[in-house]
Amino acid sequence: MDRKLNLNRAETFSFVNPWIRYFLFFFSFLFWVFSLLIVAIGVYAKVQKATDTVRDTFLIDPAIILIVVGVVMFFITFCGCIGALRENIRLLKTFSFSLTLVFLTQLAIALLGFFYSEQTQDALGKFVKKAIVHYRDDLDLQNLMDYIQKEFKCCGWNNYTDWSWNLYFNCTRENPSTERCGVPYSCCTPVPGEAVINTMCGFGVQTQNYLEANKSIYPVGCADRAVMWIESHLLLVGSLALGLALPQIAGIVLSQMLISQIQDEITSVL
Repeated sequence: MDRKLNLNRAETFSFVNPWIRYFLFFFSFLFWVFSLLIVAIGVYAKVQKATDTVRDTFLIDPAIILIVVGVVMFFITFCGCIGALRENIRLLKTFSFSLTLVFLTQLAIALLGFFYSEQTQDALGKFVKKAIVHYRDDLDLQNLMDYIQKEFKCCGWNNYTDWSWNLYFNCTRENPSTERCGVPYSCCTPVPGEAVINTMCGFGVQTQNYLEANKSIYPVGCADRAVMWIESHLLLVGSLALGLALPQIAGIVLSQMLISQIQDEITSVL
């Protein structure tokens, strides 16, 4: 009787913890659905754009960035979902390796950004310069620059005269544009009680000196504002970095635990 009971226990015993297995599955499934949403938003944004988008903006196109990030997330989380559900070691190893690679890449970028802050600032400056140059060519870049300038209360990258990089706002005498020597309205300081936004408030400010321009716009460049914002919000930046890292670390640890348990299960059978 005891021998039969022990045999039944041996048959029902499993090295695989169902809580780890199903938690990893739902964890991956949640981010898998999120990745599909990101891809859908990116595709929708790309389709809504004009077909004659400048090729030079391809690599800094927010829609393309969303699609690429969504596809990478989809591949990684798909491996996690199916690997956990089917107890497939190969898929779980792919999931764990991919997450580890993404985590180390993010860590490397953060460290390089910290130790090589000047080079990082130059790279961001090039990105912003392209966004300014193609401000009227790409609606996403236009919305991105407007958002940055409104939120950080800044204008241009170094200062408001950077808008001469743009064909329409260029301040040379040969420029026939009606917006010559101007800046976008997102650079303008809000007027209390103003019901209708004056989109022409930045016209001609590039011909003014800093003190004169300061009366109607934010003359400070976004580079300085970004540094000031980070220095005054170190706790928030750290919390966001930790919030981004923890799910990745959890996925790596859980997948490795599940792989080890599945291997123990296979060894016990053999």
